Amino acid sequence: MRAVQIDRHGGIDVLVLRDVPEPVPRADEVLVRTVASSVNPVDWKTRAWDRGPAFPMTLGWDLAGVVAHSAVPGFSPGDRVVAMSGQLSTGLGTWADLVAVPARILTAAPARIPLVDAAALPLAGLTASQALERVKPVPGERVLVTGGVGGVGSLAVQLARRSGARVDALVSRPAHVTAAREAGAHLVTDRVGDLPPGAYDAVLDTAGVHPGPALAPGGRYVSITDDPLPTDLPNAAKHQVREDADGLADLVTLVDARELRVRVGAYLPVGDVRRAHELFEAGGMLGKVVLTF
Repeated sequence: MRAVQIDRHGGIDVLVLRDVPEPVPRADEVLVRTVASSVNPVDWKTRAWDRGPAFPMTLGWDLAGVVAHSAVPGFSPGDRVVAMSGQLSTGLGTWADLVAVPARILTAAPARIPLVDAAALPLAGLTASQALERVKPVPGERVLVTGGVGGVGSLAVQLARRSGARVDALVSRPAHVTAAREAGAHLVTDRVGDLPPGAYDAVLDTAGVHPGPALAPGGRYVSITDDPLPTDLPNAAKHQVREDADGLADLVTLVDARELRVRVGAYLPVGDVRRAHELFEAGGMLGKVVLTF
């Protein structure tokens, strides 16, 4: 079978699509035939930076596919499934034709959207929902999401609105204002200086942007980025996504209820994985880059 691997860190030239042995699932694993995955910031950072498991390293966190073999109750051949694998810590990358997935991180895929679109949900959706659990927005509060049309930011805007809080968004360029409003953001701007001073009870930073004076004194600030936390925000906190099949199942329910929209900006075959990384790193795309298998 095919897998996207790297033997060293570096530019897109280190990405290799090669033949590797098919995995043999253990008793607690389900063998999934991959239909699609997606490109996330952690993927290019793992490729480019000195981080991750041993070489040769199979990349990828998102998985959408069809069960090929299972001895685990609750999963049968032909089932449509999704999962998020913590590739950095577990070494289990999903950019392969077949993946032996621990059943504990696997859940049924959305029924309403194609599997190729569902591949954009796991990591971004879990990051958004888990980070918002730390932000703790409540009715009557005003919340800012930076990077409001990104893979995580767009989902975070939609999920935060469900709390009853007013949600605003900061985007990177004027062309993205409409998309953020479509996601449910109230005030949308591409300039930090346009944000009202002292207006926000909480900020979810998905883009590495300091909110400046817009955060109210004592306000909550949660970042999902690799940037250092602002030293002038005493309540600042970092969040790193964790595997969570139950949380992913909740997101799937929202997608099927048409209460959460997943946006895809480009579909590329896995053989064009280098081009996929180029598109992702160029930025500015509305929606995620999906790899199809």
